[in-house]
Amino acid sequence: MASLKNANKSFQRLHRERHQPESRKHLGFLEKKKDYKKRADDFNQKQRTLKLLHQKALNKNPDEFYFRMINSQLKDGVHYTKRKDDELTNDQLALMQSQDMKYVAYKRSVDLKKIEKLKASLHLIDMPDKPANKHIFFTDTKKEAKKKNELIRLDTHPDLLDMAYNLPKVENLQDEEFVSDKVVKLLPIVEKERQKAYRELVKRADREKQLKILMDKMAVKQNLINKKEAVKEKDGTTFTAPVYKWRKERQK
Repeated sequence: MASLKNANKSFQRLHRERHQPESRKHLGFLEKKKDYKKRADDFNQKQRTLKLLHQKALNKNPDEFYFRMINSQLKDGVHYTKRKDDELTNDQLALMQSQDMKYVAYKRSVDLKKIEKLKASLHLIDMPDKPANKHIFFTDTKKEAKKKNELIRLDTHPDLLDMAYNLPKVENLQDEEFVSDKVVKLLPIVEKERQKAYRELVKRADREKQLKILMDKMAVKQNLINKKEAVKEKDGTTFTAPVYKWRKERQK
């Protein structure tokens, strides 16, 4: 019977929703029953909530007091319980911060490995920790060395002198097979991917720098917990950790 019932549905008239008439088009979308029901349910839910809050306000005792009123605070609409300083011992705090430092060190090591891979793939030459690559030529006389004939020596196009790798020769540039239409079409795509990799490298380098600063600040906090009688010599900034000096102790 179910199959017969489903077969009869294929011959039924297609139900179409009535749209807004042209004369009432300026009023916007024609609301259907499901739209009205959704809006009505939302309105009724809000009314019930307001009624409940109003009832609570009427029944509130003005002399009512809970310790949570002074042991919690509101941040961005969310209640947070204030933690007492004596809840954790110095050893517990040091252990928690050491675990946090291990996680930060792990994330920094991941970024360092990724940075090294990006540098190797991009043949980066303008990073501050590495000297720029140069083309060194050897000549027999000083007079010949003073002549700026890089184009003759490298045998390439002047627009390609800034490239640090795979400098094509002039004869290769004139070869139609070397510079095919397919290669020409791929050049913008390759350059786009290269620029994307450079942007990722800059972001990861900046994040690695921030993680290094965070590790330094966490190390200072951990030393302040483990050691006493510290004298601050320099305040911390957004780029550097504070500098403390401890009295020398004789090691047993």
